[in-house]
Amino acid sequence: VARGWKTFIGLLLLPFCIGAARALVRLLSASGSASTVWLPFLCGAAAWVVVFAFLPRPMWLYVFGHELTHALAAWLCGGRVKRFKVTSRRGYVVVSKANWWVTLGPYFIPIYVILVLVGFGIGHLLWGWGRHPEWLHLLLGVAYAFHVTLTWQVLQTKQTDITSQGWVFSGVIIFLGNVMVLLVGLPLMTGEVPLGTAMAWWLEETARIWRLLSALI
Repeated sequence: VARGWKTFIGLLLLPFCIGAARALVRLLSASGSASTVWLPFLCGAAAWVVVFAFLPRPMWLYVFGHELTHALAAWLCGGRVKRFKVTSRRGYVVVSKANWWVTLGPYFIPIYVILVLVGFGIGHLLWGWGRHPEWLHLLLGVAYAFHVTLTWQVLQTKQTDITSQGWVFSGVIIFLGNVMVLLVGLPLMTGEVPLGTAMAWWLEETARIWRLLSALI
């Protein structure tokens, strides 16, 4: 798709971004009573923020996760990984198939959150880790804060992933992708709001934005 069309698609998706943000506010408000989830999750996030602010940042770990997400996204699209290289300063992956999902995926897919879930799931099957969900929530807090802070940091520099897709389209996709991760993840994690309800809120709030825009036009 030409960059001009991607910019147009990005603008069309803006109401969906606003609707997702409004739905997230409703979801956070409705999930506030899940203290057994939020307390360890926020403690984990706070612990990472302290590391991020005062200690050397493990950029190699972030770059590895970033490139791994490119590779996995390409694999899910039927592509092959030809080369994969990571250093603490930069990395790159050469794949046989690339599209906006492969290019922008690392900026909204929290790969280490997924790896924590997979690791904890294996641990539960082998050693019964599910008896201590507070450790899962703590690690999820660390992993998610890691994703948010370091993604924000790298976005302050020029990224060819972003320029190749266009700033408007990339910004919209990254914002919407990150909010959708929360709209899907929080209902599953807290159990306070059904996932279907969270998605219905998103559609409801998006429809409200479209009605407002129609009235203005």
